[in-house]
Amino acid sequence: MRRPGDILLISCYELGHQPFHLASLMAMLRQAGYSPVAVDAAVETLSDEVIARACFVGIAVQMHTALRLGEQIAQRVRSTNPAAHICCYGLYALLNADYLLYERGIGPGTINQGTISQGTINRAPTDSVIGGEYEVPLLHLVAALEQDQHATIPGVRTRDSESAAWVQRTPFVVPERTQLPALERYARLQVSTELRLAGYTETTRGCKHTCLHCPITPIYQGRFFAIPAEVVLQDIRAQVAQGARHITFGDPDFWNGPTHAMRILRSLHQEFPSVTFDATIKIEHLLKHRLLLAEMKELGCAFIVSAVESLHDSVLQRLDKGHSSADVAEAFALVERVGIPLRPSLLPFSPWETLESYSALLDFFEQRHLIEHLDPVHLSIRLLIPPGSALLDTLDSHTWLGELDTTAYTYQWQHPDPRMDELQRSIAALVEQAQSNGADPLETFFCVKALTYAMQGRDFSICDAIQRYGARKILPHLTESWFC
Repeated sequence: MRRPGDILLISCYELGHQPFHLASLMAMLRQAGYSPVAVDAAVETLSDEVIARACFVGIAVQMHTALRLGEQIAQRVRSTNPAAHICCYGLYALLNADYLLYERGIGPGTINQGTISQGTINRAPTDSVIGGEYEVPLLHLVAALEQDQHATIPGVRTRDSESAAWVQRTPFVVPERTQLPALERYARLQVSTELRLAGYTETTRGCKHTCLHCPITPIYQGRFFAIPAEVVLQDIRAQVAQGARHITFGDPDFWNGPTHAMRILRSLHQEFPSVTFDATIKIEHLLKHRLLLAEMKELGCAFIVSAVESLHDSVLQRLDKGHSSADVAEAFALVERVGIPLRPSLLPFSPWETLESYSALLDFFEQRHLIEHLDPVHLSIRLLIPPGSALLDTLDSHTWLGELDTTAYTYQWQHPDPRMDELQRSIAALVEQAQSNGADPLETFFCVKALTYAMQGRDFSICDAIQRYGARKILPHLTESWFC
């Protein structure tokens, strides 16, 4: 396991960023004396030769899209190199353990129990899964495989060993990025016609909030850990040396620890005053820590992402978001006053949204001249309910919840109003086609509104709406849209 290539780490999708999760794990494995090889399958070719050399293959599945892509890669690894131990790690790995560790339709206790030994062969996608803080359990797993030990490893679930998520502080080291593709291969910050190389880092892990639809909630259960400031700053320095002029802070919530976050920003700005940044911050934190917003602007904040999700107060309460529609309006006004664009992420299709509330959401962005703040894909996002989701405990779930679709890693559900399901499918197809064609996002928005009005039997003129909207804002944004 010590030869170059014995350990293969694969990323499938990380929102167009150079993969932080590969870089972090690479550093810890190298520190332990291993020589891992990293491949970001989103931007580079994963060859059969690299797969065939590996004794251990770790696949990062931090997001639902990454999981679906990761399973395809795992099946390819299984076919190409049956003796390799395949491990999926990340938020969605442990949630979907039963469907990663066993063949489709075969569950725990119905097949011969396997081991974590290096020679185990299984037709299921993976041999082990790790959730939560994955680095330490994965290191222990590699060491066990190296020594051909079959012991239970805390944080590692296999077919014969149950384990909960490993949610303990990691001894963080500076991420190792030298083997990863250059920043030129990833999303950039666009400011008017200028494109800037963008880096990515994190200042915390987990989240102290427990929004019911969030995959972090069943794994971390309200806990979060701060990454040492100097580790974060050294990671930023390495990316600036590679040409980064903008940094995305990818924490689930940058202001889970606002003192820690601001200390890092002040050091970043002092050392690299021309480097800008963006961060994800909850609506309630924007309101609570509003006095920090002016300083955020001075320190180089290009924009803030916030999980607005919906403007229907009933939906927000169902999701336990911690904010109301009035709070969203206030947050937009706050950040606009200091000159920071707020870019919302949305979850507009859930069992509790209505055709009227969706129409009202569109009206909100149009009437407040905020359409440019949106990535059109967010107008189409439908609620995902993975195994283990906190939403499964909601009292009325039986009225809309269907069976678990193991091929899609989510529970199926039907909206009480069939028009909403039909509308979501139409909007998703429209947005996908528009993005493929490079269509004008403003025009895409009004095409979505036309579909919505047609569903209500109302007339709507796209041309009139565009003319009525007036002058457009030119806002900084990343060149790859966010989706889960």
